[in-house]
Amino acid sequence: MKIFVLNSGGSSVKFKILKMPAEEEIASGKVEKLGSKDAIFHLKYDNDSLKESLEIKNHGEAINHILETLIKPEIKVLNKYQEIDVVGHRVVHAGENFTGSVMIDQKVMDTIRDSFDLAPLHNPPNLKGIEIFKEILPETPMVAVFDNAFHAEIPDYVRTYAIPYKYYKKYSVRRYGFHGITFDYMTDRAAEILQKDKNDLKLFSLMLGSGCTANAFKDGKSYEVSTGFTPLEGLVQSTRSGDVDPAAILYLMRKEDLSVDEMDRILNKESGWKGISEISSDFRKIVEAYRDGNKMAELAIKTAVHRAQKYLGAYTAVMGGLDAVVFAGGVGENSVLLREKICSNLEHLNIKIDKEANQNLEGEGIISAEDSEVKIVVVNTDEEVVIARESYNKVV
Repeated sequence: MKIFVLNSGGSSVKFKILKMPAEEEIASGKVEKLGSKDAIFHLKYDNDSLKESLEIKNHGEAINHILETLIKPEIKVLNKYQEIDVVGHRVVHAGENFTGSVMIDQKVMDTIRDSFDLAPLHNPPNLKGIEIFKEILPETPMVAVFDNAFHAEIPDYVRTYAIPYKYYKKYSVRRYGFHGITFDYMTDRAAEILQKDKNDLKLFSLMLGSGCTANAFKDGKSYEVSTGFTPLEGLVQSTRSGDVDPAAILYLMRKEDLSVDEMDRILNKESGWKGISEISSDFRKIVEAYRDGNKMAELAIKTAVHRAQKYLGAYTAVMGGLDAVVFAGGVGENSVLLREKICSNLEHLNIKIDKEANQNLEGEGIISAEDSEVKIVVVNTDEEVVIARESYNKVV
């Protein structure tokens, strides 16, 4: 069975085709800088690759260009579009409407549309991808895999905000959590690496990329998560602030005469380690500046590390112990410095990093010291595999 996995974002379209149930990658790629005259199309297939720069105005043009390229005689990843047996779509948010993956019908599409205000940057392009594929392959089964479904079973006392309860009943304002598809993969893969049953493990997982989320996992499911009603809450992120006293936000709005939309932009696009360092949203550039002695880069890194360690301690407490710390994401998988700093000086929590193993790690593996009771694991996450698994299980 060939499953086409689609992640239709605001300015990019990413995809992967997998042969299931073998989880064998047939092709993958992405269109970046969507809506510009110099959009970039990447394709990997059959130990070969392709890169093009061309004008792609919208999601429809992007998806059609991807599919047209896949059936070209010189590429021939597909002979025809109808070889795609299932399309799996990544969808960020549907509130409390779905607790797992679902077959897509008109009702599901309407529910995603009704949830636009919960994820205004993500849900509209997610739905656009579904609509485009419905036009191209109207008879092909499609599955929606929700990014927050992994956290659907967090307890009510974890998900409830201490604001008047009427706002939950009226607007469903509560903690939802994000990066759930990644955490699904991380927990399974970490258990494999540790050669343990995931149901017996207490895991503190850090998904560190441009967006960042911490997760507490015990009894085989998500128990706590740092991102909340939106991805803004929690850890210091690339351009998102993470936890901030709400009164400080109100204070700045009054002082600077900021509108709600302006404050929203500041918190989501101008904060995080970019806002503190005043250098970049790219963590690699902040590390470079830090090594050159830049004090603001140092402050940004220290703030991010402190926040992560604080969540680690808190989640260890509420889980009643800890078996492993798990890293994934573009920063989590590649920043030796950040992993070392987060896992340093935690011997009182029985966490000891092997600095040499951390430095020399290629790919994924264990980087804790041999005498560390709590293991430290790095996982190369693969959201597309999770979406393909979910899609496959829905149709077989």
